[in-house]
Amino acid sequence: MTARTRPEIATARRVVVKVGSSSISGENSAKIAPIVEALAAAHARGTEVVLVSSGAIATGMPYLLLGERPSDLATQQAAAAVGQNVLIYRYQEALRPFRIVAGQVLLTAGDLENATPRSNARRAMERLLGLRILPIVNENDTVATHEIRFGDNDRLAALVAQLIGADALVLLSDIECLYTRPPDEPGARPIHRVEYGDDLHGFEFGSVVVNSVGTGGAATKVSAARVAAASGVGVLVTSADLVDSALRGEDIGTWFDPNPEPTSTPATGPLRRVVPARALDTLAE
Repeated sequence: MTARTRPEIATARRVVVKVGSSSISGENSAKIAPIVEALAAAHARGTEVVLVSSGAIATGMPYLLLGERPSDLATQQAAAAVGQNVLIYRYQEALRPFRIVAGQVLLTAGDLENATPRSNARRAMERLLGLRILPIVNENDTVATHEIRFGDNDRLAALVAQLIGADALVLLSDIECLYTRPPDEPGARPIHRVEYGDDLHGFEFGSVVVNSVGTGGAATKVSAARVAAASGVGVLVTSADLVDSALRGEDIGTWFDPNPEPTSTPATGPLRRVVPARALDTLAE
């Protein structure tokens, strides 16, 4: 059943959680353990959990002796190839005490745009979930030349939520909630809830930015949340440090109400690749 409100996340049948590079790489690699603990707790309550995790390039950088994110595509691909292996190992080691097995799923934009690979991806993840495996999804950065430049996995998480008919999507960030403008600026106010169809024009969400380990920004999260909400998936945006509270349905973060009348069911209908009407003029492409 689709989570129509925050508290319903706690009893949702299927939830997609997205975590970004900055939350799990470098000095923050130790945060994998508490994130996994929260996922395991939801798993124990009977929720089917899918994790969309960035971080392959960032995780691989130290092994290539790189001090900052590489700018050339070949080195990005090399770092991703090394880092994805290490990243999955770290997740599996953190999951081991809970007797949960991870299943790696690497996707490109083409996989979700074309009917045959999209059907194959859906079938594989449905079977993994049926076997109580925790799928860990990431862009296939080693081969996805366009998406590796596009940036963040927020949109991928929204598309995965649609693909598998998730009841809720949790987008983890570095801050507790979204604000009407960058939170370090005067007059910034927290956004508690976004009703479906709300016109957010005039709010100043940061566009895509690139730091030393990854890409992202509030705008990409808003854009992804609007895409998922349009197809009937409730979305919560909050801090990675609050993932356990988020999955327990506590009153935190920014909640996006799902479309009460989606035009197609997420699991069977076509994937939406555009932001709904009246979306932000300032959103990143």
